Amino acid sequence: MTSDSPNPNPLLQEWNTPFNIAPFELIKPEHYKPAVEQAIEMARREIDDIIANPAEPDFQNSVEALERAGSRLNQITALLFNLNSADTSPELQAAAMEVSPLLTSFANDITLNPALFLKVKSVYDKMDQLGLNPEQRILLDRKYKGFVRGGAALSDNDKEKFREITVELSTLSLKFEENVLAETNDFSLHLTSEQELAGLPFGIREAAAALAKEKGVEGWLFNLHAPSFVPFMQYADRRDLREKLFRAYSVRAFRGNEHDNKAIVKRIVELRLQLAQLLGFSDYASYALEERMASTPEEVNSFLQKLLEASTPAGKRDLEEMEQYARGLGFEDKIERWDWSYFSEKLRMERFKIDDEALRPYMPLEKVREAVLGLATTLYGLTFRENGEIPVYNNEVTAYEVHDGERGIIAILMLDFHPRPGKSGGAWMTGFREQSREPGAEVDSHGETGRRVIPVVSLVMNFTRPTPARPSLLSHSEMNTFLHEFGHALHGMLSDCTYESLAGTNVKRDFVELPSQILENWAWEKEWLDTWAAHWQTGEKIPDEILMQLKKSLTYNEGYACMRQLGFGLLDMAWHTLREPFDGDIVAFERAAMAPALLLPHANGSCMSVSFAHLFSGGYAAGYYGYKWAEVLDADAFSLFRERGIFDRETALAFRKNILEKGGSREPDELYRAFRGREPSLEPLIERSGFIEVQTGT
Repeated sequence: MTSDSPNPNPLLQEWNTPFNIAPFELIKPEHYKPAVEQAIEMARREIDDIIANPAEPDFQNSVEALERAGSRLNQITALLFNLNSADTSPELQAAAMEVSPLLTSFANDITLNPALFLKVKSVYDKMDQLGLNPEQRILLDRKYKGFVRGGAALSDNDKEKFREITVELSTLSLKFEENVLAETNDFSLHLTSEQELAGLPFGIREAAAALAKEKGVEGWLFNLHAPSFVPFMQYADRRDLREKLFRAYSVRAFRGNEHDNKAIVKRIVELRLQLAQLLGFSDYASYALEERMASTPEEVNSFLQKLLEASTPAGKRDLEEMEQYARGLGFEDKIERWDWSYFSEKLRMERFKIDDEALRPYMPLEKVREAVLGLATTLYGLTFRENGEIPVYNNEVTAYEVHDGERGIIAILMLDFHPRPGKSGGAWMTGFREQSREPGAEVDSHGETGRRVIPVVSLVMNFTRPTPARPSLLSHSEMNTFLHEFGHALHGMLSDCTYESLAGTNVKRDFVELPSQILENWAWEKEWLDTWAAHWQTGEKIPDEILMQLKKSLTYNEGYACMRQLGFGLLDMAWHTLREPFDGDIVAFERAAMAPALLLPHANGSCMSVSFAHLFSGGYAAGYYGYKWAEVLDADAFSLFRERGIFDRETALAFRKNILEKGGSREPDELYRAFRGREPSLEPLIERSGFIEVQTGT
């Protein structure tokens, strides 16, 4: 689309850039609202054309046409919301807040349009007579259910209620995320005495000194972002300072100020319940789970309970060992949450003679990057070529062409490694463009019809920054995070679907973590680590003894870790199985919900729900159990690699063909059976976690 305006909006232009990637440097926050408004009008005309088509509704003129409608709008919104998480500003946050209700209203205009729904329903009702392929059947099923779940069958009055609920929800989720980021950025721990740094390794001190210098103050600064917060909690001898930092972290968005999320949590939960009940469900979890592998709250709660029963003996053992160890060091107080990481790291060091800091010198970020990308070369034959001509949204981002042998370039990958004030915490994979196939007669080497649109995938992380004296050195857990997110990236990059809404990671929520979590298994394998991990100064390989101890440490505190995750899942299900609006005490509610998985006492004055972004702004509502669900799948799937070899190309290509390429174009259980040859088993996870040994007393 072109414009005659003397100052044309770049969001509405054709992009004459490598791979048609957005010209980020030209796009300003003020461009988004007018571009979204115009793109919505373009999409409306496309929808109107579908409705006005006098031909009998069929898959191509109704369902496929609907799938293709709004492509410009999707392009613009992907930019806005990705940047709002990875490289935001007050102006961009304001633009996102302004645009969000418009987008939700338009989405409602589609799903609540009776004429459009009748077209799709007409095709759905005769699905079995249309000779559709499996992917087309899935698309038709998803589109039809999307209308029903989007309120298409409601009365006119209830449709208006549905509109109001969804618009308010979209705004509240953005506000929730903004508040958490503001609170995370608001606190810093300023230390001025060497004595206050007792226990902290040199590299952590150095990073804190660099941060203080950047902020123009003397001494050392620590903050609530993971590269600073996590090692401080692991190594700082000063218990009072650990407590201070922990309490600051645990009261984010719970301080009664303008960034407080208590009222937002209650309102989001209430609106989700209203939406579910409007659609005939008793609670929001029943609504959300209808389209998951675990399809009911009962199935999820049964799953959580089975894992809780399996992990509780190990969790109690972990706590007892930690208490005994702390007492042996002369610690007489009760272990609190700000003590766990500290004593856990000390005991791990004593038991296995390794710790995260000891491994950092062997894991410089550049080496880790080469190794992770190289793993994709070994398993899938992919190669990565940096291309500095590809536009990026921040000068710290690096873009790569992803090559797949004779197929050529199959994706673009962007890597964004370090914390910034405008970047949300954590790590995530996202897409600026999903993979799809354009309609046409072109046939590729796999016999697929239509030109493949290559995806643009981005990995956003918050790894330890380099300092003037040394490069960015990752902890083992940070390296593990890289593998996890890269697993998601492979899902997006290797996708080979026809339809964008089914491509890549657009799968059922409790299946999406399988490609990411299976890749984490390599983090513990000597056979892989031996190929690349070397001291950044001496080039020395990680000693075999350390690698052996690292592998042994895989089950260390796994009972505690599992119970902690299950506590999050229980909290999620508690919020989303409510059948009445909640106006009680949030802290009392969450503590009761998490009590079955509780090992350590809650910190007085803390509240998790108000900063639990996965639930209230990240799309995991009634879905947090999916991490443990996917662990069952990944442990079972990786057991096949163990049998055949962790670099076995045949096994890897089977995983690629049956899981990574298929996206959401088949049902997850069908895809898993195609790869594994059977249903998943819980036993490999129980065994990997070390729970069997505890249960049998060995």
